[in-house]
Amino acid sequence: MLKQRKSCQRQLFLNFLIIVCLPPGYFSLLWYGILLRKGSWNVQRKLLTNGNVFKRTDGRWNGVVWYADEQGAKKRKSFCGTTKQEVKEKITAYLADFDRQLTASDESKAKLEESMGKWLRVFKFPSVERGTYDRLECTAKYPILGGKVVGDITSADIKALLNHWMNEGYAYTTVKKVYNILTDYFRYLTQQEYIPKNPMAAAPMIKKSNFMASQGKEDLPTSETVTIFTPEEIAKFKAEALQTWGNGTRIYQQAAAYTLMLNTGLRTGEALGLLNSDIDLENRVLHLQRGVKEISRREGSKSTSGREVKVGKLKTASSKRDVPLNQTAVDAILDLRAERYFGEDSPLISDEHGGYTRPVKFRKRYYRILEAAGLEQRGLHTLRHTFATNLVNGVKQPDGTIRSLSPRQVADLLGHSTSEITELYYVKKDTSRLAGITAGFDP
Repeated sequence: MLKQRKSCQRQLFLNFLIIVCLPPGYFSLLWYGILLRKGSWNVQRKLLTNGNVFKRTDGRWNGVVWYADEQGAKKRKSFCGTTKQEVKEKITAYLADFDRQLTASDESKAKLEESMGKWLRVFKFPSVERGTYDRLECTAKYPILGGKVVGDITSADIKALLNHWMNEGYAYTTVKKVYNILTDYFRYLTQQEYIPKNPMAAAPMIKKSNFMASQGKEDLPTSETVTIFTPEEIAKFKAEALQTWGNGTRIYQQAAAYTLMLNTGLRTGEALGLLNSDIDLENRVLHLQRGVKEISRREGSKSTSGREVKVGKLKTASSKRDVPLNQTAVDAILDLRAERYFGEDSPLISDEHGGYTRPVKFRKRYYRILEAAGLEQRGLHTLRHTFATNLVNGVKQPDGTIRSLSPRQVADLLGHSTSEITELYYVKKDTSRLAGITAGFDP
């Protein structure tokens, strides 16, 4: 008993050492191994013989079937009986059950929704942020191909799916994301030889210009597709946001938060993650440290009902930054604190209990203001787009001059890793600057 306990303790210690010594990049492999042992993603077993029957010296009959298990190790299954026929019947029944189990675990015979769900849980869940996984899981729910058997899916099915979504008016970026995740999934099945041929190979993504043309839209440069508010629309938005009831209380809670975003270019998660202690009014600067997002509640990797707020790291390493405050931004912060203040360690844009505000509530309030102001519905990111576009392309000053910042300066303010992203989204084409530029180049 004591010897057995010591052996168990040694094995636990070895397991601990293995886990501790693993570098961070290996945890998805560790998770994969755990799921394999639990049978969540089984490697195929394989029959090595169809069974041999022989007579023992005591007159009874024996039979044996050899097979390779999930790890490739050679195993055997033995049978015995009083007659040769009895042993043969047992072997036949075992082989039939073995074949049924193979069919049930064969990914090529599984339905896409079920097989892809397992693939996501094994290969994506351990290595991506929870919010990213929610989006991947959402993307993987296919109303057309979901019930189809994986091994029966052809390139024609993939093309039909893409054409269907294009004809239904889905955004190009949405369809491209679906195409990318399908590509990863079928590449894996092909590499593991679950299927003999990759259906994605003969089904390239529809060219963006053709995709847009079929929807009666123009394939414009990225900077031309970014929506912003005009000065007149901003005035209407602010006027509605600051409306009050008869007793003087604000109709819309935390309305000044949208003005703050419009003057700092903060993302929604960045604004909702701000603590009062992150704000230095004396030096007029915000210190961005964390972000807020809303994710699905889960038990392990399985989604349960409801959603929850998650406070964590910012979108990228460059997102952790200091943002200067202009006077309008300072006034917005003072307005928010006058409305609701729970201390330096509480969120600037807090809920009624001093906790973090749910992003979904914050967005709904914004949409209500837009509707009441008679403005076109646009996402909260439009506030950030407006801020960046004005800085890059310039704002006309009272003396008639245009004041602007360089793309690199704006990239630093927005938390972009490179100025190329800023130029792609916010630098507008200005052909007026080309007037007379070819003078003196006459051939």
